[in-house]
Amino acid sequence: MRISSAATALPAHYYPQHVLIDAFRRHWGPRLERFSVLERLHAATGVDGRYLAFPIERYPFPTWGDANNAWIEASLSLGERAICHALTRAGISPSDIGAFFFVSITGVASPSIEGRLINRMRLSPRMKRMPIFGLGCVAGAAGIARAADYVKAFPNQAALLLSVELCSLTVQQDDLSVANLISTGLFGDGAAAVILSGDELNAAPGPCIVATQSTFYPETESVMGWDISEKGFRIVLSREVPDVIRANLGRDVDEFLASQGLARRDISNWVIHTGGPKVLEATESALGLAPGALDVSWTCLRRTGNLSSASVLFVLEETLENRRPAPGAWGLLAAMGPGFCSELVLLRW
Repeated sequence: MRISSAATALPAHYYPQHVLIDAFRRHWGPRLERFSVLERLHAATGVDGRYLAFPIERYPFPTWGDANNAWIEASLSLGERAICHALTRAGISPSDIGAFFFVSITGVASPSIEGRLINRMRLSPRMKRMPIFGLGCVAGAAGIARAADYVKAFPNQAALLLSVELCSLTVQQDDLSVANLISTGLFGDGAAAVILSGDELNAAPGPCIVATQSTFYPETESVMGWDISEKGFRIVLSREVPDVIRANLGRDVDEFLASQGLARRDISNWVIHTGGPKVLEATESALGLAPGALDVSWTCLRRTGNLSSASVLFVLEETLENRRPAPGAWGLLAAMGPGFCSELVLLRW
């Protein structure tokens, strides 16, 4: 089983960070005692600018229902673009797809987005649908792992993974907490599609998925997630996130690699979720990585910000299309998210 393609889609509306800061100044200025705090927090994200699902003039949406309807509208458009591009790169027909995994943490729909896209794109009505909600930032890596499970069982089929995250639609207008102020400077909008192919399917060559590992950390529910109310999704983002990464990731990676007869020194390529500067620094520290090992993740963070579950898929696309390792090289794809938990995918390029 292998990853045959990855493709991303971004909204048309891009805004440099200073434009977004000016918009928040107009919205929050009178209520923030020290607006310089928000400016400092935004500067610390390492993000040049972000893409928004809608023109900045349409924000904020009047109600959560309005924002969620906008999420459905934009998810279908971005999702279709990403899927079409991924199919072309993989060199397969839509009829080869046996399962459709959809992940998101920024909106809800029933029928879910993958079902609506089956109608919209005239995909196979016999396709197995697996929408996944609640995993947050880890869901891109977890989606790859679950899709790999599927094509391992059905080697003559492909599995499609789609992530759509429209974080701009979750911003809480009246939340002046540090967590929300950070999120308004860090998170952006985007979509990514990945096609995984079974061993018996003739598709574009890509890295083989050798093994996966899921790890849940007990008693860490308060580290990251949403508080959900009639106003929508209010972010939970603890300052403990980097500490949890430093305390657990190195051990988990070592145990995972050892189960495959490998060690960290054998990994030459790292596809890591772009959680933010502190998350990437904690990852570098936990894994003892050499300078430059996470350059692709840092570059993707600067370009688009944190796209939650789609982030690691953006890093994967950049690696596949522009920085593909030598054949036979070992790679590790990883993300962490609410739970708190981690997902590891061992790749052989």
